[in-house]
Amino acid sequence: MNDIILLKLGEIVLKGLNRKSFEQKLMGNIRRRLAPLGNFRVYCLQSTVYVEGEEGADMDAAFEAMQQVFGVISLSRAAPCEKNKEAIARLAIEYLRDEMESARSFKVESKRSDKAFPMTSIELSQYVGGELADAYPDTAVDVHDPELTVHIEVRDLAAYVHAAPVPGAGGMPVGSNGVAVTLLSGGIDSPVSTYMIAKRGVRLIPVHFFSFPYTSQQAKDKVVELGRQLTAYCGRMTMEVVPFTHIQEEIRDKCPEEYFTLIMRRFMMRIAQHIAEANGAKAIVTGENLGQVASQTMEAMASTQAVTHLPVLQPLIGMDKEEIITIARKIGTFDTSILPYEDCCTVFTPRHPRTRPQVSEVEAAESALDVDTLVQEAIQGIERISLDHE
Repeated sequence: MNDIILLKLGEIVLKGLNRKSFEQKLMGNIRRRLAPLGNFRVYCLQSTVYVEGEEGADMDAAFEAMQQVFGVISLSRAAPCEKNKEAIARLAIEYLRDEMESARSFKVESKRSDKAFPMTSIELSQYVGGELADAYPDTAVDVHDPELTVHIEVRDLAAYVHAAPVPGAGGMPVGSNGVAVTLLSGGIDSPVSTYMIAKRGVRLIPVHFFSFPYTSQQAKDKVVELGRQLTAYCGRMTMEVVPFTHIQEEIRDKCPEEYFTLIMRRFMMRIAQHIAEANGAKAIVTGENLGQVASQTMEAMASTQAVTHLPVLQPLIGMDKEEIITIARKIGTFDTSILPYEDCCTVFTPRHPRTRPQVSEVEAAESALDVDTLVQEAIQGIERISLDHE
């Protein structure tokens, strides 16, 4: 039986006059994600996106992929039929055979957006429920706490039957809320912060700072893999890999040790701002978490953010580490993040870092450096790597 995928819209339904633009962005993201999986017809009616696969389309892979598209609150594999009670009952009996035979109890819930349909939702549920009870006498009717809920939707084009919907990714369609640069290291936090800002509809440009030979090619490959994993949610991205070795050596040679990390992060912010301006991005995203490490006190963050005029988005700022790890496991980045390849943040780590600096202190500590020349040198050496979901 040919079935389809029903995608229910999330926050988009709350939009006003600009709702159409959000829907169009979502539809574009859906079509791009489905393109490698076959030919699909995708259209939107009544706050629902319909995905119909043509011959040879991989519907199982499509259903899995649609669970990672921001802007979709829930999704269902469903089968369509004519809008009459007999056809709906026959479809429910046939389409949900496996579910009905394995469930100990069931109920039917109906919704009818087509108000011309001659039965009320309750009447339709009672009729189909009776037919299912006759067809599957070993499965009891339980309207209060059923093991299986049979869903019927009577819409403009057809009636649809499906079992319980699966949660979608939620959020807003990627690209609907602008562009930002995201600092992506090899740790647990930055992939999660990238995911969380993408969920708010932001298209992202990942930036990674690479300090060869102090950090290995495996460390770089690890971050590239993290970026590729994130494209399942974020869509296609281009990672900008910044050569950072000379900057860190200059900091080591000319600056007080207790300020190494703070000055390093100020350089990251300057370079990230340049990349943002070159790409029309309006913010910088970091994985900072208040109090987690010495460079993430309020005073330390103020000193690093003082060098940029762009807003710095910190989605993890108040989260517990276990909350972050839970999300990392959910989105599939955790196992890669814990691979034992260190990134540039661990190079020349001070033994006694300054935790509550004044901005003026940090400025004085980095005054021995030719900041502009070092920034320009790093920018000129950027390597760009295209990332897409396999």
